[in-house]
Amino acid sequence: MFIKDRKLDGNEKMKTELKAAITQLSAERNLPKEVVLAALESALASAYKKDISALEQDILVKVDPDNGEINFYIQKVMVESVANPDREIAINEARKLRATAQIGDVINIGCAPKNIGRIAVQAAKQVVLQRLREAEHRIAYEEFTDREGKVVTGTIQFIEPNRIYIRLNRIEAILPSSEQVSNEHYYRGQRLKFYLLEMIQRDKEPQIIVSRSHPNLLRCLFELEIPEVHNGIVQLKAIAREAGHRTKAAVATTQKNVDPVGCCLGPRGIRLQSIINELNGEKIDVIQWHADPGVFISNALSPAQVASIRIDEERNISTVVVPDKQLSLAIGKEGQNARLAAKLTGWRIDIKSVSAIETEKAVEVIPPEVTAGEPLEAELEEEIEVEESVEFPGIPEAPPEKPEEKQIRFAEDILMGASKAAVPDKIKSGITGKRKKKVIKYKEQDDHLIDDEIEE
Repeated sequence: MFIKDRKLDGNEKMKTELKAAITQLSAERNLPKEVVLAALESALASAYKKDISALEQDILVKVDPDNGEINFYIQKVMVESVANPDREIAINEARKLRATAQIGDVINIGCAPKNIGRIAVQAAKQVVLQRLREAEHRIAYEEFTDREGKVVTGTIQFIEPNRIYIRLNRIEAILPSSEQVSNEHYYRGQRLKFYLLEMIQRDKEPQIIVSRSHPNLLRCLFELEIPEVHNGIVQLKAIAREAGHRTKAAVATTQKNVDPVGCCLGPRGIRLQSIINELNGEKIDVIQWHADPGVFISNALSPAQVASIRIDEERNISTVVVPDKQLSLAIGKEGQNARLAAKLTGWRIDIKSVSAIETEKAVEVIPPEVTAGEPLEAELEEEIEVEESVEFPGIPEAPPEKPEEKQIRFAEDILMGASKAAVPDKIKSGITGKRKKKVIKYKEQDDHLIDDEIEE
């Protein structure tokens, strides 16, 4: 009687410990009890196969946590002629176990394992842990499959040169170097929002790739921070982003009397500021989307002002004219503003200043006859020079009756700017016609020649 009561107490203890172990594992791993129970059954089957050295047999283990019973079965397929005794069973033997058995049915043959050795127990323990990890990864994969293309929050675990490992609740994700922001500083324990870029199913566990530089990260942040975007009242038509530096977002509304830009900014810009803080200070320009390409391109180049714009739809090119003072602002630092505007609108943008356009128009308006007439002036100058050179030989000759001093004094009076010269009327009237020739000759001669004449 005492032995019987002791046996009952042992069964009750085993039943209680088994239930407690399953409940504890389920709570620690955040897994359903059915998953933990299936992992335990798989581990016991693996330990039994190693213990009896029958790895080719199909072992099935059933654990009943309510009464603490553990049953082992060998599964065999019913065939007419047995070729593999480990997996097949003859018809007559199968009919003894199940009278209604048909060819192809699986027959469970009960077996009673002996005392399992220490090595088999260690193997069972490792199998249990492995099955639980696989179950965790499978459940996490199913959970994150629906979240692909959305924002997830994670904590940086450790950093490698080419990748960063992120902890997302119960699963680990990878942030490759190509999806990182160049001017962001990452450190262990940092909590950030990531864009779930891709999920790759591996043999043992899924691999999750996240991003911090993808443009859709900004789209998801807008949906989280701005209720109008989440509800669909305000739509994000296009996004052009240079991660870590600057982003342009084009927004439009589906309802009248709703300012999409004002909704995105919020009171005193608090909505947009929260997104900027999440992106570590990245500049964000929110512009009004428009169906007209000219208006849309003009808005995309903000804060620069546009004087005029010309659209070439066949070549998908737009020529934008801006004031001279706005040219550098329209192009931006290292062409960033123009580059983002072109990426946002999908148009090739050619930016020119007003003065450059006026110069081009002036060149086009000038007729070719004007340029051809310029040599005419040169020819006239040459003719004038020729006439003067022809008159020069007659200038030095003077009448013999007139003293040379009179002529020299007359030249000296012209040099000194004398208004009145003491010259007789006859001499004055005789040289009046030669005055122009004498002056022209003086101008084309050197000063020392005149000095020599004065000395003579």
